[in-house]
Amino acid sequence: MYLHCLDEVRDITKKLVSIPSIVKTPGEAECAKAIYDYYSKLPYFKENPEYLMLQRTENDEIERYNVIAMVRGTKGNSNRTIILMGHLDTVGVDDFGTIREHAFNPDTLPQRLRELNLGEEVNKDIDSGEYMFGRGALDMKAGVAGHMYLIKYFSEHPEELNGNIIACAECDEEDNSHGAISALKVLRSWKEKYNLEYIAAINADYSTPYHAKDENRYVYFGTIGKLLPSFYVTGKETHVGQAFGGLDPNLIVAELTRQIELNPELSDEAQGEVTVPPISLKQADFKDVYTVQTALAAYSYYNFFTHSMSPKDVMEKVKKKAIEAFDNVIEYTNAAYKAYCERGGHTYTPLPWKTRVYTWEEFYNELAEIHGDKFKDHIFNFARELNEKDPTMDLRYFSVKVIEEAWKWAVDKSPAIIIYFSSTFSARIEMTGKTEKERNLLDSVKESIDFVQKYSDKPIVVKMFYPYISDSSFMAISDDIEDLKALEKNMPAWGTKYFYPLEDILAINVPVVNIGTFGKDGHKITERVHMKYTFENVTNITYNTIRKLLG
Repeated sequence: MYLHCLDEVRDITKKLVSIPSIVKTPGEAECAKAIYDYYSKLPYFKENPEYLMLQRTENDEIERYNVIAMVRGTKGNSNRTIILMGHLDTVGVDDFGTIREHAFNPDTLPQRLRELNLGEEVNKDIDSGEYMFGRGALDMKAGVAGHMYLIKYFSEHPEELNGNIIACAECDEEDNSHGAISALKVLRSWKEKYNLEYIAAINADYSTPYHAKDENRYVYFGTIGKLLPSFYVTGKETHVGQAFGGLDPNLIVAELTRQIELNPELSDEAQGEVTVPPISLKQADFKDVYTVQTALAAYSYYNFFTHSMSPKDVMEKVKKKAIEAFDNVIEYTNAAYKAYCERGGHTYTPLPWKTRVYTWEEFYNELAEIHGDKFKDHIFNFARELNEKDPTMDLRYFSVKVIEEAWKWAVDKSPAIIIYFSSTFSARIEMTGKTEKERNLLDSVKESIDFVQKYSDKPIVVKMFYPYISDSSFMAISDDIEDLKALEKNMPAWGTKYFYPLEDILAINVPVVNIGTFGKDGHKITERVHMKYTFENVTNITYNTIRKLLG
C-alpha cells in the first residue's frame, strides 16, 4: 500500500523546524516537549499512557529529553518490535550571520538566501518549490516527522501490525549522544517489561548527493564507525637561540599530521565501499602567551572512519604511524643539525633523541608497575574530581588533563608520544546477512524500495554503510568484544567522564538501516530537504518495510 502523506509530514516538519533546538540549548527540551504533546493528543496514547515517555537524559549536565512512544499491534500475538530512530537537535546557526533570525523559518528563509546571491544551484532549488529550507529541515527533523506520522497512522491501524513499533526522538546526537545512550535504558527496560523481541532499527538521518550530477536517492544498511585517535607529545624545551638544544613537540605533531592526514593507506574498506581517509581536527601546543622558549608539550587528534576495523586495529595502525613520524623527526633534526654544523664550522655530534611511543594502556601500566596502587588511585581520583568540578569540560580536553597529570609521575621525562582515544565511540555496524534478522531486514527493505521506486522520479540506490556519524551506532556491536577492550584501556576518560553502554547495546543488538531524509547542504545555511522524496517516498519505504517485517 502507498500512503499519500506528503502534506501531513510537511506540516509536522515545518512545526519542528520552527523550534530552535540547537544542541546544548534549552531548545532541545522545548522540541522534545512539542513531540511529546503531539503524541499525547492521539487517542491511542490517551488510552495507553504507559506507552509514551518523556525521558530526561541521564548523567547529563543540562536538562533535555528523549521522547519514546510505542504502538502495539493487534494483528497477532507476536512480540517482534521495530525501533524507529531520529534526533531532534540541530547544529548552531552562527553561520547565518545577519539572517540568523530566519534560520528556523522555512517561509521567509528562501528569499533571504536569494538576496545573498549564493549561486545558481541554490536559486534554482528555491524556484523549483521542491525543497524546504531551514536549519534542521534536512538534518533531520523531516525524518522525525515521518516517524511521528507513522506512529499516528499505526495507532489508528494497529490491526496491520503483528508486532510493535517504538519511535525514539532523541536529543544530543550532534554532541556526545546522551540521548541515544539514555534511550537504551528505556528500550532495555521495555524489552523486559513487555517481553519484546527487537528485530530491527530504522534510522532516518540525512543523505545528500555524492557529486553535482548525482541523481540517486540512497538507503543505507549498517553504518560507518568513528574513532578519534589522539596524540599527546612531550618534547624537550629550549631557548630559540639554542634551536638544536631541545626537541619541539610541534615538529613531531606536524609530522604526525603529514603521516596521517588524507593518507589513503588508513582508509578502511568492506563490501566494496571505502571510507574517506583520516583528517586532522586539532593540533596545538599548551603555551598561553608568547615566550622565546619552545613548547613543553603539544597534542593532536584525527577523525578516523571505520567499516571493518576495530579499536584494536586502529590503535595498531596509528602506533606504527607514530613510530614512523618520530623516526622521521629524529632523522630530520640530525640531518639539519649536521648541515648547520658544517656550514658554521662547528663539531657535529648526533642529537640524543630516541623514538619513544606509548599507547595510553602501555604508559599507564608502566607507571602502575613503578608506583603501584598509589598511582592508580591518584589518577582515578584526579579524573573523577576533575569531572565533578567541571562536568561541562570538553571530553577531548579532559583526556589531555588526565595525561598531563599522569606525566608528572613519569620517571623518564625524555620526549615521547602517548596515543589514546578521546571522543565518543561510534561503533561500525556491518550488515552481511549472516543472521536471520539481517536477512529479513535486507529483503524487506529491498522489496519496499522496489515497490516505492515507481512513485519516485529518481533511482533509489542501496549502499552498505551509512557514511556519517549517527545514533545508529548504539543499536548493535559488530566488533569482537575482546577487540573493544582496546577502547576501554586506551581512554583516559573511561570510567569517570566517559562510559560506553556495552551491556545496554548488547541487550538490543539489532540490524540497522537508514531510510532517511534527502536534500542538500547539511550543516550549511543553504540546508534544504527534498519534500516529495523525503515526506512521501521515504515514509512509504519505512511503512512498507514495517509491514513486511511485522505482517
